[in-house]
Amino acid sequence: MAKGEGAESGSAAGLLPASILQAGERPAQVKVMKEPKKKQQLSVCNKICYAVGGAPYQVTGCALGFFLQIYLLDVAQVDPFSASIILFVGRAWDAITDPLVGFCISKSPWTRLGRLMPWIIFSTPLAITAYFLIWFVPDFQQGQALWYLLFYCLFETLVTCFHVPYSALTMFISTEQSERDSATAYRMTVEVLGTVLGTAIQGQIVGQADTPCLQDPNASTATLEGANHTHSTTSLKETQNAYLLAAGVIASIYVICAIILILGVREQREPYETQQAKPMSFFRGLRLVMTHGPYIKLIAGFLFTSLAFMLVEGNFALFCTYTLGFRNEFQNLLLAIMLSATVTIPIWQWFLTRFGKKMAVYIGISSAVPFLILVALMESNLIVTYVVAVAAGISVAAAFLLPWSMLPDVIDDFHLKQPHIHGTEPIFFSFYVFFTKFASGVSLGISTLSLDFTGYQTRACSQPERVKFTLKMLVTMAPIVLILLGLLLFKLYPIDEEKRRQNKKALQALREEASSSGCSETDSTELASIL
Repeated sequence: MAKGEGAESGSAAGLLPASILQAGERPAQVKVMKEPKKKQQLSVCNKICYAVGGAPYQVTGCALGFFLQIYLLDVAQVDPFSASIILFVGRAWDAITDPLVGFCISKSPWTRLGRLMPWIIFSTPLAITAYFLIWFVPDFQQGQALWYLLFYCLFETLVTCFHVPYSALTMFISTEQSERDSATAYRMTVEVLGTVLGTAIQGQIVGQADTPCLQDPNASTATLEGANHTHSTTSLKETQNAYLLAAGVIASIYVICAIILILGVREQREPYETQQAKPMSFFRGLRLVMTHGPYIKLIAGFLFTSLAFMLVEGNFALFCTYTLGFRNEFQNLLLAIMLSATVTIPIWQWFLTRFGKKMAVYIGISSAVPFLILVALMESNLIVTYVVAVAAGISVAAAFLLPWSMLPDVIDDFHLKQPHIHGTEPIFFSFYVFFTKFASGVSLGISTLSLDFTGYQTRACSQPERVKFTLKMLVTMAPIVLILLGLLLFKLYPIDEEKRRQNKKALQALREEASSSGCSETDSTELASIL
């Protein structure tokens, strides 16, 4: 006899009038069977389809993060001040759209496709159109900066409509913490593969049409027309077409991945969520989220560490081109970093399950520091630079995996303290992305402005020593300081492995209680049918 079966049978029989029960019938004949609750296991196919959905954001984000700055300065020939405005306003607007989209999602009703999937479906075709136009150089010079600012902000808005619901989908693919962690590891592996794809496609296609540089960028227009090109005789127009070709390939990958996600993943509602009829207001949810201590401490720590890696990402192409002198190698160095990160993602997933997530943060992110110091101190050496790039990829993998693996733990902790509050998942994810993107916009704007102040010369074959020194500081010393600050803040983060185990048991009890309540309603319906 299943556990609790006898009690259910007795209660069912007790509700039946005596006249209905025929002679010889036993109460056990009217039984409502209750199956034991099975764990929600995700198949490998489900996890892969879910993981593939993370690639579009990373492929496009990697291409923009690594190449947009050098594209604006050396291909579109936007002046450094205007380029800094485009980069800062675009990232700042991108940051603002995250909570706005999170607010709209929290107000969205559940549909046959779910609450999150419709956002992913309808944003995809518009996003790829805006992305393609970012890499198009218009014929007019007047208002060219406005063109890039407009389509950059438009694309960031649309990709946010894809990525915020996708990030929140982590909480709706399974109620099992271990399954979500496993799916997150799949996702991080695919996302790093996405950065490899973005780096490889953008870098290799554009690298085949190396942007021509000018020996004397201050010369007259007539002189510029006859200037000797170094490293390549490819015209600037062909370089612009190469950027368009790369944009078209990446847009195709975006569409394919979105289709796989839509067809292969199904949203699941929490049992205790369905019991609350009246949804909570967004601003009340925001107040509760922003006063949740573990969340604030987590985003504060990752704010500094993410900012460190974003500084490296945004300035790496210029650093390799002008400070190290590897004009034709920077795309291959980027590829080495991302391939190394892809290989080590499963290792970090094993490490965090074996030794805990906080330990993985300390070891994984801090491992970048000695290599950044080495880059700052060494002379330009291609072999040593490749070794450093491969080693740095190990730390990049940890920086990719850990934030998205730890955010669900914070949300679980919140649900235990606020069991009757639901619909806050998009707020958690969107405001985490908001803080990191806003900080990224500030860092890119300041770094590009600093290049302008130190005398950056557009399309020059070489830069003044002040520019080279500034690039070295932006890629090495500034990230080191930010990483150390972030690791100090992680000391305050309260959810360790023991706390995670306690939360898991408490949440399981809460779900079983909610399921039992739901089963009681089902039992009454079946009993009425029998009567």
